[in-house]
Amino acid sequence: MANLNQVILLGNLTRDPEVRYTPSGTPVARLGLAVNNRVKQGDDWKDDPCFIDVTVFGKQAESCGEYLSKGQPVLVEGRLQYRTWESQDGQKRSKHEVIAFRVQFLPKAGRTADGGLPGDIGEGESMDDDVPF
Repeated sequence: MANLNQVILLGNLTRDPEVRYTPSGTPVARLGLAVNNRVKQGDDWKDDPCFIDVTVFGKQAESCGEYLSKGQPVLVEGRLQYRTWESQDGQKRSKHEVIAFRVQFLPKAGRTADGGLPGDIGEGESMDDDVPF
C-alpha cells in the first residue's frame, strides 16, 4: 500500500518568523500559522482557529525571515512530522509540526500583489469575454 504525507495550509502568521542557523550553516525558520475553521454553533458560524508550527529550511527560510511578518497570509505545502523530546526538567514532550517544502507569500487581505484592490476595473474598462484561442 502506498503512503502519502502531504499537507497544504492557508492561514495567517501568528508571529514574526524566527530564523536560526544549524552548526553547518543551514538556515532554519520557525513560523506560527493560524488556520481558521468555520464551525456552526446554533444559528451562528464561529471561527475555530487551529495553531500549527511550521519549520522551513534553506534559502526559503531566509526569505521568510526577510519578507514575512505577523498577520501576513501564506500558503504552506509540506509534510506532517511528529517529534518527541525530553525537556530540561525531565518531562517528556511531543508535538506535530509541518516541515515545509514550499511557502507562498500572499498579499494581505483587501489588496492585490500590485497594491490595488482585488477585482478593480477602472471606469470605461471592460472585461474581455472572448476565448483566447
